Amino acid sequence: MPDSNDSSSPEIHPALIPGLGVEQTNRAFRTDRVVFGVAIGFAVAFIVWGILGGDSLGDTASAALDWVVEYMGFFFTTLATVVLVFMLFVGFGRYGRIRLGRDDEEPEYKVFSWISMLFAAGMGIGLVFWGAAEPLTFFESPPPGTVEAGTIAAMHTAQVQVLFHWGPQAWSFYALVGGAIAYGAYRKGRTPLISSIFAPLLGEQRTNGPVGRIIDIFAIIVTLFGTAASLGLGALQIGHGVELVAGLGDLGNGLVIAVIAVLTAAFIASAVSGVSKGIRALSNINSVMAIVLAFFVFFVGPSMLILNIIPSVAAHFIGDLPDLIGRSGSQGEQTQAFLSAWTIFYWAWWISWSPFVGMFIAKISRGRTLRQFVSVVVLVPSAVSFLWFAIFGTTAIDQQMNGAGLEVSPPENVLFGVLGNLPFAGFTTILLAVLVAIFFITGADSASLVMGTLSQQGRPDPSRWVTVLWGALVGSIAAVLLATGDGSGEGLQALQNATIVAALPFGVIMAGMMIALVKDLRRDPLILRDAYAERAVRHSVRTGLEEYGDDFALVPSEYDHSKDDLAWVEPNVDEQFGKVYTTSETGMMPIISEDDAARAKATPEQSIPDRSTWAPPGLGGETPGAGPGSNPVREGPDAPKRRRAPDETDD
Repeated sequence: MPDSNDSSSPEIHPALIPGLGVEQTNRAFRTDRVVFGVAIGFAVAFIVWGILGGDSLGDTASAALDWVVEYMGFFFTTLATVVLVFMLFVGFGRYGRIRLGRDDEEPEYKVFSWISMLFAAGMGIGLVFWGAAEPLTFFESPPPGTVEAGTIAAMHTAQVQVLFHWGPQAWSFYALVGGAIAYGAYRKGRTPLISSIFAPLLGEQRTNGPVGRIIDIFAIIVTLFGTAASLGLGALQIGHGVELVAGLGDLGNGLVIAVIAVLTAAFIASAVSGVSKGIRALSNINSVMAIVLAFFVFFVGPSMLILNIIPSVAAHFIGDLPDLIGRSGSQGEQTQAFLSAWTIFYWAWWISWSPFVGMFIAKISRGRTLRQFVSVVVLVPSAVSFLWFAIFGTTAIDQQMNGAGLEVSPPENVLFGVLGNLPFAGFTTILLAVLVAIFFITGADSASLVMGTLSQQGRPDPSRWVTVLWGALVGSIAAVLLATGDGSGEGLQALQNATIVAALPFGVIMAGMMIALVKDLRRDPLILRDAYAERAVRHSVRTGLEEYGDDFALVPSEYDHSKDDLAWVEPNVDEQFGKVYTTSETGMMPIISEDDAARAKATPEQSIPDRSTWAPPGLGGETPGAGPGSNPVREGPDAPKRRRAPDETDD
């Protein structure tokens, strides 16, 4: 490795690299015709299958789901625990100081906006859908071998089981994918793709080839189907709210399809406006609305019961966690049936959603340290989810114990029933319908952006036409399959089952992600500096004591590490990273769109704007007039701010 202080060498020592963002590399983000075409073809074929052979689709998806749950349930249960432990190790161990970006970057979003967008893309609509229904279900039908149904003990057991499904293990799936993508894209300069995570294992050539394309195609399909299924389920809940407010009775599929059309138009409009304008604004509004609704239910509902149950359930959860993790089908057929219907189903569902939610979390988490990232993404949403279920679930159970007669089927009606038993039912019903709508819009537009990014080789801000196309396809799939089910939801259930089946191979992919991420983090510049510091200080102290006793000082000098047992620099990894960084530091490389590339091919000398003054909106470029060797500065409203010198991050 050339000396970094040698002016004759343009290279920089790998341990001194402050980080490399993807926008600093010479990458042209064009639509990948193979990925885009295959994903579109698969989606269209699925729709055709649903229209022409709805029964066949439903039977096949159901049979596949039964097989996955029965024979691979242990894999999902084990993976959920391993991923949680792994993310806690990454966040709170020696790697926690590593920043998802350059050493001197500040976070792009404030904490409130960041957390709001996490919920909007991750579980927002699910919390509203199941907030009252799932605790009430477990209260009336507790897990086998636990407590008697309909008792105070059943109330605690129900809340503990819900927290297990929606707590840290669920969010750790999202954190793994999001953290791995953000680290590669904003620290190592890789494209923000699922396939790019595996560069440390497979090499850049394979991840950019057929293997990487297969991974990205699969991620698009899972995202597309999962989003369409949520759109259909969310539309059913909104439609029921409209029926209650209007007092017109059952309006059938026509109303629900109209709701889908309106939501699709709304989230497409939000998606093309970008993260900073659309998703952030809607997420902040929705968070305020959700807080208002939760406080209302808390104060007009059984406030003291809720306050008493929160610490009790938290203590029970910690004490019961080993039993919850260790529950398996070997404990009997009833336990196996419960796991299949709930726990394993949830693990598979979170895994199937992790590609798009993880990529979106990566996009909004730039500039955070891994410790901040894990603390917020894994722990904060888990705590907020716990409070949400404690408020709405406990209120529903309390009403049921006092003879409210709530029905847990269909689940989308439960929360409306709970609000109907409280004051201002008309207003809160409207608020709930709007809440579901905005939660879905924020989740679906983030999914459209992610599918666009996957289609265009990781382009951070995909072309509008690609985003619009994916958004329209999401709405079309939901509407067609809903109509195919004749109002019974069979088509959407088949789509949901197929999405969960796809979680099995993606679970294997996630296991590989952990290995790839650790291999990356071990060679991070900050970790390399730590290794140098430890060895250098150890050697210097020993030498000083041997030669001077207590009277010595540490003075930097040249030292030959060739006889040490530590591999300081890996030629095929660290040096290559140094070369890429050195090349990028000669000036900010513009992100070239397809239109620019086409014009450049036609008129090479005039088509592409001068990169010294041009940068795409929100992505930035060189400071105007900056010459070779200048430090790149991101421009635009989302540009990270400089905060500290690189060496200060080691404190």
